[in-house]
Amino acid sequence: MSDSNGTAKATQEPSTPPAPQAPPATTPEASAPPTPGPRPSGAPKPGGPTPHPKPHAIKPAPGPAQPHPHPVVVPSVTDPSVWGRVDEDGTAWVKTAAGERVVGSWQAGDAAEGLVHFGRRFDDLATEVALLEARLAAGADARKTKAAAVALAESLPTAAVIGDIDGLTRRLAAIAEHSEEAAAHAKEEKERAKHEHTERKEALCLEAEKIAGESTQWKAAGDRLREILDEWKSIRGVDRKVDDALWKRYSKAREAFNRRRGAHFADLDRERAAAKTRKEELCVRAEELSGSTDWTGTAAVFRDLLTEWKAAGRAPREADEALWRRFKSAQDVFFAARNAAVSERDAEFEHNATAKEELLRTYEHIDPANGLDAARAALRDLQDKWDALGKVPRERIQELEGKLRTIEKRVREAADAQWRRSDPEAMARAAQFRERVAQFEEQAAKAQAAGNKREAEKALEQAKQWREWADAAEGAVSNL
Repeated sequence: MSDSNGTAKATQEPSTPPAPQAPPATTPEASAPPTPGPRPSGAPKPGGPTPHPKPHAIKPAPGPAQPHPHPVVVPSVTDPSVWGRVDEDGTAWVKTAAGERVVGSWQAGDAAEGLVHFGRRFDDLATEVALLEARLAAGADARKTKAAAVALAESLPTAAVIGDIDGLTRRLAAIAEHSEEAAAHAKEEKERAKHEHTERKEALCLEAEKIAGESTQWKAAGDRLREILDEWKSIRGVDRKVDDALWKRYSKAREAFNRRRGAHFADLDRERAAAKTRKEELCVRAEELSGSTDWTGTAAVFRDLLTEWKAAGRAPREADEALWRRFKSAQDVFFAARNAAVSERDAEFEHNATAKEELLRTYEHIDPANGLDAARAALRDLQDKWDALGKVPRERIQELEGKLRTIEKRVREAADAQWRRSDPEAMARAAQFRERVAQFEEQAAKAQAAGNKREAEKALEQAKQWREWADAAEGAVSNL
């Protein structure tokens, strides 16, 4: 870059060279040098914004004097000697189809360094053109891309660079030409997306209307209607008038479902009130029988009362629990008295308890790790023999049943773990996470190719997060 006196600056910041530009198949012939004249007062500025800094010389490090008398210039990616020259007096020339022209003056080093300097500036312009081509290929705003290409093309005749300016001119013309086609394609894609989004909302309306008219799975249906609403909010680009009409259909369906659900639970409340009244009557009857000494007959009546209790349905939760405690208390009074009266059976119960202890010792080896099917078969054998032994003393029931439940739990948990390991829903969820990882990695690759480092890093970070979730989901399945 030249200062106000037309003298190139001696130092600039280093930068990463842009992608190399291929030289033309043939080298253009240089026109005869013009008659020497006064040096231009200032080098023309290159047109359009430059996306990268233009460091062509490395600043000397602070401290003692450097042994090299001039700044060290980073070589240009393009060979600038094919397209121009820098005279010994520092005058820089570029070759174009229209002939040679002066592009500036270099006073910060020798002619070779000046040639590299102006070649690097050409590389910056070539990078801008490549970015515009990438934007057009990626489907960015074609109108803005075209405007930027036209502005950059207008700046080329006065650009202070050495390189294939004619080639850049042709590339910029191609960008402007294809921008119209890209704009038409973008419009077509917008219409297609609009059509797809409209169809999706129509499908959501139909689903909501079906739920409103048929479903009796109140919780699942209510959850699904909320999911439909969430998805609805995420769909954009539908014609306003059509969108309003579809929204009215969805709202009407949701209101119809809410009315049906409200009516259902109103009926349920009435049924529970009736169940409460019936269970209160059963409690009174059980309390009347609790003092009976007709052990066999009253025990049969209590069994009938329990059957009626179950058939009565559920009362409101708190009332249902309180009524059950009341009913069971009356029942326990009777059976406690009956047990006291039949204490002669205690010996038999003790014998049963001893037999069950021996049975537990015999089957304590049951281990699902040695084969789940064999463990299940052994457990069934144990349960059959356990039931055949009969009752045990009341105070031993919890102890013995607890030991049996421990064996049953061991087998049941092993069976549950085996099922969860093949749970298709968990495996599908892990696969979905992997798909999201692939999507973000692909998005990062596209952003990197387009030169958008920030978007690429953002996409890679998201891919990393989804990969961690996928690993966790797969680990949860494999560790079961």
